Amino acid sequence: MQHDMRSILVVDDEADMRLAIKTALVRKGYSVETASDGLEALQKLKLGEYAMVISDMAMPGLDGLGLLKEIKRRSAHIPVLLITAYGTIERAVEAVKEGAEDFILKPFDLDLLESMVERALKLQQECMSFETRGKNMLTIDPMMRKTVSMSMTAASCDATVLVSGESGTGKELIARFIHERSSRSEGPFVAVNCASIPDGLLESELFGHEKGSFTGATAQRQGKFEQADNGTILLDEISEMDLKLQAKLLRVLQEHEVERLGGKVPIELNIRVIATTNRNLKEDVKEGRFREDLFYRLNIFPLRLPPLRERKGDVEFLANHFTTLYARKYAKHLEGISPSAMESLKTREWRGNIRELENCIERAVLLSTGKLLVPEYLLDSEDESAEASEVEETSATIGGRGGNGVKKVDTETVNNMTLAEMEKGLIIKTLDTVEWNRTRAAGILGISVRTLRNKLKEYGTILPG
Repeated sequence: MQHDMRSILVVDDEADMRLAIKTALVRKGYSVETASDGLEALQKLKLGEYAMVISDMAMPGLDGLGLLKEIKRRSAHIPVLLITAYGTIERAVEAVKEGAEDFILKPFDLDLLESMVERALKLQQECMSFETRGKNMLTIDPMMRKTVSMSMTAASCDATVLVSGESGTGKELIARFIHERSSRSEGPFVAVNCASIPDGLLESELFGHEKGSFTGATAQRQGKFEQADNGTILLDEISEMDLKLQAKLLRVLQEHEVERLGGKVPIELNIRVIATTNRNLKEDVKEGRFREDLFYRLNIFPLRLPPLRERKGDVEFLANHFTTLYARKYAKHLEGISPSAMESLKTREWRGNIRELENCIERAVLLSTGKLLVPEYLLDSEDESAEASEVEETSATIGGRGGNGVKKVDTETVNNMTLAEMEKGLIIKTLDTVEWNRTRAAGILGISVRTLRNKLKEYGTILPG
């Protein structure tokens, strides 16, 4: 039995409380089912999908905290709201740490309960898939749900936000998400990568310059801060900014104005600043690499994006999403990921986080020939032996085949292979499998014989005679 996104399970051992909550929520248009204890609730959760669970903390048998742990183990994405009496507040706080959405203290107003439910379900929708500039950031992880919830709060005010997290965790996506849900959403969003612009050019890039202010300044130029006026500027990897430039940035944040290089009149700005870092800025402050006053000016609203290895539920969720996405893109008839391959994905460190996972799945889909993604296609970027060597060999063609002149694919390391190289490896591997029968190979690859012939010509490959 499937339930829609307004279906709620209410769990309480007191019949009057169950009825009161059910009546209030049904009046608001929710579909409500009830259970009298934790064990009955688990049975109902086995039979159907619920958008949310509301449970009392103190119940005989399996109590609210025990039920919460079971729900998070089985379906991490379902928000759980706990009802608690004054004497169990400490346990309720513990429950929030375990992944509960929130708790409400008895006796409570039903209007308050309704607003908490509405907010939790809205957040659920936002967290399951929020889109920024055509890119989805997906999560079912409780920690990420908290981060998204905090970023929604950040969007409602104009405070400076500092987003920290490892490379590949989605810092820029969160920044865009905040901008697009803020009162500045109609204004510009300007991103500057402080790590990719040389120190000598970054000042001009940020603040602009007047004609003749330095050698090569042949015309007046607006800086990124001016371009972002009435909108948001993202200072990506701000920890890479030179100390001298940090002092100028601090003044811009304090005075809400910018002065172009060679300029004499400051330009007033109405701007929101979001900064990101993949380093520990507090450590950088201690070691003198980052200004302490600038850190506190930026750190008004701190957000931390947890690495993928701390978001275990998201590995499976995202892997399935990327498999569907790239199977569609490359016209592959994949039904999913094999259990052994999924287990392999779950045990990896994912130092490159979501970006690494996505690249891994894209390569696997491109290399796959069956209905399921199997472990040998899940190349580990850290592993240059075993699986990687095996795939390199099968992708690199039959170079020792009686001197037929077949050119080897360049596979220095699988991790450095481009998609074009992957495509080349896949084509040669398929031809090898069917003993270089072009018609059969083209059929397996889903391309025409003419396209295959053109590809081989492009690779400079000589067919076996």
